[in-house]
Amino acid sequence: MGTACDHEHHDARPSAGAVARALSEAETRCAADGERLTAPRRRVLQLLLEAAEPVKAYDLIARFGTEGQTAKPPTVYRALDFLEKRGLAHRIASITAYVACTGQGVGHAAAFLICDCCGATQEVAGEAALALTQAAAQAGYDIERVTLEAHGRCRNCRGVAAVVPEAASA
Repeated sequence: MGTACDHEHHDARPSAGAVARALSEAETRCAADGERLTAPRRRVLQLLLEAAEPVKAYDLIARFGTEGQTAKPPTVYRALDFLEKRGLAHRIASITAYVACTGQGVGHAAAFLICDCCGATQEVAGEAALALTQAAAQAGYDIERVTLEAHGRCRNCRGVAAVVPEAASA
């Protein structure tokens, strides 16, 4: 996604060790479910984990290969579909991007806070999504996945926005 605003942001990218641990945990989860984290699936998840922010599919395709080679779009889209179904990644529809799951995995209701200034995205506990799932069950619906998206400004951008009007009036 990158930053759309002109003030400084803290880089929250995980360490190489954290990415390796997350990939190992993903492999273990897949194996426990009788699935395989194939090389393409692993590579897409690795790219999402390393980015630590929402990534558009086009960017995943461009970054997928080594030595400047791009991936074939179906390879990346199939991997994204698998990762979503296994609860390892989420699609954020309002910005048409994907992010590695930092929540509880398969079957949890995802909720995201999305900064409209810098693009920072944070997965948070989805009590409202859980309430929706429970209401649906009472009405006889079976929801397969819920993703809530809330747009606004993060702490860093909100602080800068509050300073800007004062500077303009001086």
